[in-house]
This record gives sequence, C-alpha cells and structure tokens, in this order.
Amino acid sequence: MTQQTSDAILARMMALHPKVIDLTLDRVWRLLEALDNPQRKMPPVIHIAGTNGKGSTQAMIRAGLEGMGKSVHAYTSPHLARFHERIRLAGELIDEAHLTEILDECYAKNGGIDITYFEITTCAALLAFARTPADYTLLEVGLGGRLDATNVIDDPALTVITPVSIDHEQFLGNTLAKIAAEKAGIIKRGIPCVVGPQPDEALEVIEARAAALGAPLLVHGQHWHVYEERGRLVFQDETGLMDLPLPALLGAHQIQNAGAALAALRHLGADEAACEAAMRDAVWPARMQRLKTGPLVEAAGEAELWLDGGHNAAAGIALADVLAGLPARPTHLICGMLNTKDVTGYLAPLAPQVQSLTAISIPDEVNTLSAEETQAAAEAVGMQTRVAEDALSALQALVAADPQARVLICGSLYLAGNILRENG
Repeated sequence: MTQQTSDAILARMMALHPKVIDLTLDRVWRLLEALDNPQRKMPPVIHIAGTNGKGSTQAMIRAGLEGMGKSVHAYTSPHLARFHERIRLAGELIDEAHLTEILDECYAKNGGIDITYFEITTCAALLAFARTPADYTLLEVGLGGRLDATNVIDDPALTVITPVSIDHEQFLGNTLAKIAAEKAGIIKRGIPCVVGPQPDEALEVIEARAAALGAPLLVHGQHWHVYEERGRLVFQDETGLMDLPLPALLGAHQIQNAGAALAALRHLGADEAACEAAMRDAVWPARMQRLKTGPLVEAAGEAELWLDGGHNAAAGIALADVLAGLPARPTHLICGMLNTKDVTGYLAPLAPQVQSLTAISIPDEVNTLSAEETQAAAEAVGMQTRVAEDALSALQALVAADPQARVLICGSLYLAGNILRENG
C-alpha cells in the first residue's frame, strides 16, 4: 500500500461534515458504539488539556514513562508533515497499512452520516489504541476539553491541565473563566488532576469543578514547585526534591511544562531516573526546533535556522523569552499566520527581540493571512518588515544581507508543517 491510500480515505472523511469544527460529542458516541466502544478497552489513559504546552508536556511524560520501561500510546494534533504523526502505537508511529485499515473501518461503520474530520479520525486512533497492547495511553485534547472528541474516557488514570490563556474564543468563550471551564471538562469524578501554572481566574474555575467532582488536585505552587537553579531544574513535591537536568525542549516556559510532566510521573510512581529521562529524551517538533539538514538549511549557509509553531499571545511571550536567552546574534523572523489568530498579541512581545520580519502567506491554507496583512500587523508593533513569495526566497534575501543571521520561521503550526514537508 502507498501513502495515497490513507490520504484518499482522509480526503473522503473531510467531506462528511460541512464544518471543520462543530463541538459536540453526540456523533463521537454514535460511532464509538458502532465500533464496539474501543474507548473502554484501552490501556490506562492520561488525558491532557490546556491552551499552551499540551504537546510538550505529553512529550515529556512519554519520555519519562518510556524511561521506566513502559510502552506508551500517544495521540496528538494537528500533525505537521504527515497524518501518521497523530497516532503513536507503543512508541512507534502508526504504519501506513494499519492506518489505512482503521480509517477504512471507521469510514464504513460511520455509514456516510455527518461527522467532523477530527471526530472520525479520533475514533480511529482510539480503535488502534484498543487493539494494540501498551502500558499507558496519552491523549491530547484537540480543542477545549468538555466537548472535545477525546473526552470519552470515563475513568482515566490521570488528567492534566496545562496553562490556560485566551485562544479559540469563537469556540470556547471570550474570557479566561469560560475557556477554563471548557478545559476543566476533562476532570472526572474522583480522578486526580495535575494543574500547571494558571491565572487566578482560571484556577478558581478548575478548583470549583474538581471540588464538585471530588477530584484530587495536584496544583503548581501548592502541591508541587519547579524552578531553574544554576543551570539545573529543581522539582519539589510532597515526596521530596529532585535535582534534574534542564528540559531538552528550549525555553523558560518549558520549565513549567516540565513541572506538570514530573508531577504526573511522580503520581504514576516514576523514580528519579525516569524523571531524568523525561527531561533528557523528550522530542517535540516545531517548538524552537533547530533545523540542521535539508534544502532550507543548505540555503541558509552559515546562518542559524529555527522553526517554531506557536501562534497565540502566550506563545509569543514564551518565544520572546527564548530568543532573549540565546547568545546574541541578529535575529530575523519569517512569519505566516492564520486569520483566526491574535496576530498583534503574538507579534508584540517579539518586536524587541528581532531586527526584522519577512511576512509570507501559508502555502495551500485557505485561512492564511495574506503576507501584506501580516506585514501591516508587524509594522503596527514597531518591526522592520518586508514581504516575500515564500520561505525560501525570504531566507535567501535575509542571508544575502546578513550571512551570520539567526532566522526563525514562525507563526503557525500549518506553516511549520509545510516547512517540514518541503525541507524533508
């Protein structure tokens, strides 16, 4: 079989519902019932929600569990280069033949009835997880939590809520309290929940939901603490203190994500060696990823080339902190963003850290901002700007003017995925 086989089925799935996002669980429950309820037959689930840091936290939990010798399923979205990235079975990305088989089965069982792409592909992932032995399943929420297609696990081993901030207001609400209520929808009666750093408004909602369900909380700043000291990560909870290497994932914000991962791992019985593996071995593409091979790297010459898929205001702040902590070097952005995002909120924190921004449109993406619209937003926050046809021409112009530059391609996971495909 070829990759086109799964691609063809995925293309048919896109046509099953007129909307990309339509939050409800009714269609998911219907299809899961037709599939004989695979969500009840999976290895113990760790369910992860939040606005920022879900993927990084999941990657560190997976590295820690694997450091304990456990086999781990993992589900994440969106994918960057290939759909297969969303489904990891016992440590390995799902292969083409298996993916084609489960997609085809779900498509047939759905019977042509309305269902969104994310809903039916999530059902396919749960089916694969139920049929493949493993010790744990890591489920990352797609959007929100309460009505997300992953929120069908009655008795997870643990839930995790990473930092909540404003994003996806058109679906989740326009206040932190409303968004936090959606994220807190993954909390289950009597099941412990690890809570990362939160604004007070969000934490109040999460605590109220947990209290109503009798769910014990493990809250940052109350039950566990994490910080950097002398180039090491220090984590402390009620069972003691650990002195660990800093996370392999760059950025001060990853310290907090690491803390949530470590709190989860400690609850699951991880020893210090497994927690060290969580810091050392986690890999998460397009989160301040240094590109080291491929046509774009060759075009960059002696310039540094980085890739990041963050796309909201909190991500802009985190990315600015990372740039501020890197060795001094002229830094230039190549940026493409979606028209559904807070472009100004994302770009404003970055303005003091960069010399220029080259705006591009995201290739083959209907919701892209035009390069000119991104340029205007960047100029409004004080950046020096230009536009380019694509990332390659933008990069060539930048390194021609400054061969020793640091170039960061950023603004969208969709752009990051395009870059990884083109640079593969």
